[in-house]
Amino acid sequence: MNAVVALVIVLLVLPVLLAVAVTVKLDGGPVFFRQTRVGQDGRQFRMVKFRTMVVDAEVRLAALRSANEAAGPLFKIARDPRITRTGAVLRKYSVDELPQLFNVIGGTMALVGPRPALQREVDLYCATARRRLMVKPGMTGLWQVSGRSDLSWDESISLDARYVDTWSPALDLKILVRTVGTVVRGDGAY
Repeated sequence: MNAVVALVIVLLVLPVLLAVAVTVKLDGGPVFFRQTRVGQDGRQFRMVKFRTMVVDAEVRLAALRSANEAAGPLFKIARDPRITRTGAVLRKYSVDELPQLFNVIGGTMALVGPRPALQREVDLYCATARRRLMVKPGMTGLWQVSGRSDLSWDESISLDARYVDTWSPALDLKILVRTVGTVVRGDGAY
């Protein structure tokens, strides 16, 4: 069902996808950013997003480690100097995530679930955080509609564990509806 809904969404937003691709390309560098993430049951997969950072962002990461504003294994900086002007807008409204619809179509992600993590993050997970790996990672989730980057690591993990424990189609639908409002407002995104 996720794949069918994702395919319909792709068809509906195809003009947006094409316009964003052209805009990102004009910024210089590749249109897409692909990264290995950890999915359900610890299986790795390649996640795709529109590129929102400078081409050598991963190389610059080491120099920025001391500026990390996130708790736990995450790395976040509210005003990350690696983010391009176009990328800042794409991130604010989560447009950079739209190519993940192809991950959903391919079966490595779901529309709703905990966000897919990097292996270096998973390596630091406690037992509660490891429960996130019991379900497919999602494009959106309870964490994303409850505060996004403004939440602490513990709050985020608690929300993901609650999602895993109480999953239902009705909960997914509720999260999808709430996602629209969260994305339109640009709440807590950076």
